[in-house]
Amino acid sequence: AAQLRTAGLAPKTGAGTETVARLLGFRYNHPNGSDALELGPNDPATRADAAYSLARLLHLSDWETKTIRAQVATFVLPELTDWQRQILRRAVSFIGYPYVWGGTSELPQEPLGRPTPGGFDCSGFIWRVFKLEPFDGAPALASILRGRSTFELAGEVGPAKRIRRVASLQPADLIFQGDAGAKSQPSQVGHAAIYLGGGWFAHSSRNGTTLHPLDGWYRERFAWARRPLREAGLA
Repeated sequence: AAQLRTAGLAPKTGAGTETVARLLGFRYNHPNGSDALELGPNDPATRADAAYSLARLLHLSDWETKTIRAQVATFVLPELTDWQRQILRRAVSFIGYPYVWGGTSELPQEPLGRPTPGGFDCSGFIWRVFKLEPFDGAPALASILRGRSTFELAGEVGPAKRIRRVASLQPADLIFQGDAGAKSQPSQVGHAAIYLGGGWFAHSSRNGTTLHPLDGWYRERFAWARRPLREAGLA
């Protein structure tokens, strides 16, 4: 959380704790169809959720603890432009919300016709950050993202404009993971996230809305990225 504050992202109280808890697997998603059981970042844990976290803690290995500690130690953000800071400030404000299939809001919603708490799926998180609340002075930023699904968001930029190298990523880029990694077609893209910088990104996944390093599965399945700020003439 200190790095987030230093970068001017104004994280909410508990953002760092929420992130580490999810990296360690202390928080989890309920199965699809049970979204009403999900908890927001300010909701007290239920007895069942507390029992799950305790059981996970008791079975946590030294290797897992050391791995997470090493990952967190790498969290250093680069110097941000004003527009990058505005986007990432909004993104990190949602840390701790659950993954909700079809979700696009931090408020109670009915994305699939059934009441659910606030939360997001991976592309819904991107829509909430970029599209559903336009940034002052940047109306084009909301309009350039048209598709709601991950494969639509990924396919809106042609091959010539796709960012293929992880080393070329910049803060506030959208990154996409596909079944075939770098050889994926848009139809194979199944996950999307917002790049923070320093090898980390913000997303909503099975562990809820959180931060995660771009390693392991996320690095292996990296397909490409797009740069909404450049597309909107803001970079």
